[in-house]
Amino acid sequence: MSIAPRVVVVHRATELDELLARHGTRGQVEFFLRSRGRDLAEVEARHSSLQQALSTITAAVPVDWRQGRVERADLDRFLFGPEDVVVVVGQDGLVANVAKYLDDQPVIGIDTDPARNPGVLVRHRPEAVGDLLRSAGPQDLLTMVEAASDDGQRLRALNEVFVGPASHQTARYTLEAEGRREAQASSGLVVATGTGATGWCRSLWLEHHSRLALPGPTDPGLAWFVREAWPSPATGTTYTEGLLEAAGLALRVESERMVVFGDGIETDRLELTWGQSLTVTRSEHHLHLVA
Repeated sequence: MSIAPRVVVVHRATELDELLARHGTRGQVEFFLRSRGRDLAEVEARHSSLQQALSTITAAVPVDWRQGRVERADLDRFLFGPEDVVVVVGQDGLVANVAKYLDDQPVIGIDTDPARNPGVLVRHRPEAVGDLLRSAGPQDLLTMVEAASDDGQRLRALNEVFVGPASHQTARYTLEAEGRREAQASSGLVVATGTGATGWCRSLWLEHHSRLALPGPTDPGLAWFVREAWPSPATGTTYTEGLLEAAGLALRVESERMVVFGDGIETDRLELTWGQSLTVTRSEHHLHLVA
């Protein structure tokens, strides 16, 4: 007997939820916002929009399917199953936050505020969920990046992986990619997919005045950039960007401590110490985003 699919709705706490948790009452929230030149009505409207979207999605799930719900803050403790269909409600960034915890389950991105969101990954409105669940439709397979340390730690990301000191100051390491090798001291490096090429990666690309052709979301290649490389008698600055195709990037730590995290979630990270090695490659997994 096959298990009925489960719809897992992912969202994040609204700004109103966070303000109430901090200040306790609606009156205190209103006073806090007013003292900073903001209007409570705007915050309440976005909260209501999300709640309405969640209600619409819940009502659209077929009666014989199972349902689950998880907030962004609890993603690293939630167990997704192979039969899940994941409905992400909110901003594009929330899709990236979810992707690292999935194993190729289909994802439907729902935009509750098209006036504020670009809608690159959250492509649908809440009213479309019923039809999308019944006929999944075509999916875009978006490339992901994966980091693996020599002691078995692994981490995946949709946009990019950061490798560097937790303080974002300076770390020493030896970098090897595409047959080239260089000892460096820098504030870290970023390895990005085509999806991430419009975010942090693009900012680094502009700062480098780079002529690299950044990959697209479904392209297999990865782009990498070193941040603020420092020249010294023992460290160089001649190899600070590149594109990775079949091969990956290898790094050996020569500082007391470095961290690795994906898509801006610093609390869910790998930690490396002196002498450890890390490889960063294209992941075998993709984000299966319903088109």
